[in-house]
Amino acid sequence: MATGIGTDPVAVTQAAPPLKRQHSLRLPRSPKILIGLGILLFFVLVAILGPIVRPDSPDATFANSPVPLAPTAAHWLGTTQAQQDVFSQLLVGGGSMLLVALIGGVIATAGSVVIGVTAGYLGGLADELLSMLIILFGFIGTSGQNDLFLIGIIISLTGWAFGARVLRAQTLSLRNRDYVDAAKITGERWWRIIATEILPNLIPVVATSFLFTVLYAVGTYTALAFLGLVNPNWSWGGMLLYAQNSNAELSGYWWWFLPPGLAIALLGTSLVLLNFGIDEFINPRLRAAGLSGRRRRGGRPEFALTPVIRSEGGHS
Repeated sequence: MATGIGTDPVAVTQAAPPLKRQHSLRLPRSPKILIGLGILLFFVLVAILGPIVRPDSPDATFANSPVPLAPTAAHWLGTTQAQQDVFSQLLVGGGSMLLVALIGGVIATAGSVVIGVTAGYLGGLADELLSMLIILFGFIGTSGQNDLFLIGIIISLTGWAFGARVLRAQTLSLRNRDYVDAAKITGERWWRIIATEILPNLIPVVATSFLFTVLYAVGTYTALAFLGLVNPNWSWGGMLLYAQNSNAELSGYWWWFLPPGLAIALLGTSLVLLNFGIDEFINPRLRAAGLSGRRRRGGRPEFALTPVIRSEGGHS
């Protein structure tokens, strides 16, 4: 007995590091996150390198024809009604889309973290005032502007309220935990408790809020450009606007509206996959369902059989 007791701490010490490493590597192994991250990185490269590798200027004309020209070796995605290269417009349009989405996502997430977490922790009158602010901004509509940075700010002002509500609800469930009470007893200031005790536990929720806001910014900027409320700037929404004005979908000019539409859909899909992957990681029920589903698909079926113990005489 004494030997067994003496060897147990060594075994526990040796087994602890592998468990910790396995937990830290679980998130990147999610297929949703890997696929979504791969698609998103592709569009980031397109946004960065697109204006450099574009074959032509997006507003240059190349032919004298009353109708758009179909894809050829000279113009991989054909031309528009004004005989402009669609492929060049597609490469250039991704930069403005991602820039507006990034600006809107960063500012809106920062605002939702500051207001949502503060309201959830302080409670009382501060919670009521900040909650009223969240509700008011939730009803504010968007406004048309031409500057990309200003468009991103406007989108962030109309998109942070949802994330603030979610973070407020999560903070309400964390502010009465034992480690928060211990920090209060030691005399920590409220802002330090939020920064060191509550906010680190909300990082996955903040990440999902950021992705949701970026997705909201992509859809909002596309809608604004498609409706002509902002300067298209050769954005994908602007390409859809020009194609719609020329009845490209009715005339069969698929090369004009299909590429930007697919680009917007794939960009949104990548953000949704990342959001679902993080949600599955932080939600124990979704994670357990995913693991059990993989076991059912990969392993042999298990049947509920009752084991039979046979005696030495051969009777069960």
